[in-house]
Amino acid sequence: MLKQIIDEKLVEARAIVGFYPCNQVNDDDIEVYSPEDKKVPVAKFFTLRQQLDLDQDSFIAMSDFIAPADIGITDYIGAFAVSAGFKQDDLCQKYVADGDDYNNIMVKTLTDRLAEAFAEYLHVKVRQELWGYAPQENLSSAEVLDVKYQGIRPAPGYPSQPDHTEKLTMWSLMKVEEQTGIGLTESLAMTPASSVSGLYFANAHSHYFACQEICKD
Repeated sequence: MLKQIIDEKLVEARAIVGFYPCNQVNDDDIEVYSPEDKKVPVAKFFTLRQQLDLDQDSFIAMSDFIAPADIGITDYIGAFAVSAGFKQDDLCQKYVADGDDYNNIMVKTLTDRLAEAFAEYLHVKVRQELWGYAPQENLSSAEVLDVKYQGIRPAPGYPSQPDHTEKLTMWSLMKVEEQTGIGLTESLAMTPASSVSGLYFANAHSHYFACQEICKD
């Protein structure tokens, strides 16, 4: 079925990526500036800092991977959204009408995997070409899947940043729906469902972590 989906273009994939000047402010926040004028704030990401003491060396937040504003150096952050789910509903409806629940489920499973693969491929392009901070990178597929590359692409709703509302900032900043058709529901799920989004950090010390429990404030 995967070969048929790809060869016959039964679903459609789309993506958007953007890079913006930024700085860490107020310890936990990332202030994003206009690409045309690096002194004009256009958005702010509110990251969450670890608070649960697990005898770790430090309590970190994603903002720690961005240069602080008070050192006078402008840093950069990336953002992306990809989807492999366009036309998916039309294809699934045909199977539902035929009473073919198996292929209905298989299409949704495969488009989910295609979206994840697209996100991984786009991150390679970002590191080597679009942002180009690791142009000499030469990793095997296994090494890529084992996150042996420089930088991370955390997604809102995942352990490093559990707050899904950060998607609203991403969508506004990049005009995601206007540019690609990838939308957000009232509960901030992405549509089409087979979609992936997140932020790009290039810092060599950036890594994935879990915020764990935090205070209500």
